Amino acid sequence: MTAEEIAQANETLRNKSPLEVIEWAIGQAGQGGSGTIVSTNFRPYEAVILHLATQVQPDIRVLWVDHGYNREATYQHAEELKAKLNLNIQAFIPKYTTAHYDAVYGGVPELTEENEEAIKAFSTAMKLEPFQRGMAELAPTVWLTALRKVQNPNRAELDIVSPDNNFNSLKVSPVFYWSDEQMEAYLKEHNLPNEWDYFDPAKADEKRECGLHAAWGGKVVEAK
Repeated sequence: MTAEEIAQANETLRNKSPLEVIEWAIGQAGQGGSGTIVSTNFRPYEAVILHLATQVQPDIRVLWVDHGYNREATYQHAEELKAKLNLNIQAFIPKYTTAHYDAVYGGVPELTEENEEAIKAFSTAMKLEPFQRGMAELAPTVWLTALRKVQNPNRAELDIVSPDNNFNSLKVSPVFYWSDEQMEAYLKEHNLPNEWDYFDPAKADEKRECGLHAAWGGKVVEAK
């Protein structure tokens, strides 16, 4: 899509429901919907995007990078959602096991400003590389995400539809303008579980990007 077409799509979709946005996105992908994926890390509120996506396309491919450092509650949450929504999980893992990374590189770096390069190196090896592999293998035309404007300042500059320069796909975020309260209400309405023990080892806090949706992640991908 051209920049003008994306701008028009955002204007049109701004007042549509997330379900309608997903229907539009899958229509853009063509191939009977097979050109669409939804990504997840099973963080808080991920059940919303996964439920929405499977309402429109029950067998939609779900790209999950399991870096191996998730907490027990997150893995249990993943299994619960997989069973509840019959998710078509396409899991990709790093080339390093957690034991290998711990032994060679000292494990997850302390999340401080002084350790920025080490944090980026961890994210590259344990998240970006397997994600890049997953995107190359699944080759989606449209990538559905759970990005929301309220999550951090970087994402506030995006919109429902945006070109993804890191992985060369059309990125669509159906709940981009939803608040936490709207997400909570959706979970309650559809009797969906949530998971609050989630921790991203490549992010110091919610204001930081791990590289999947940031420009520096694209440079890493290009260098691979």
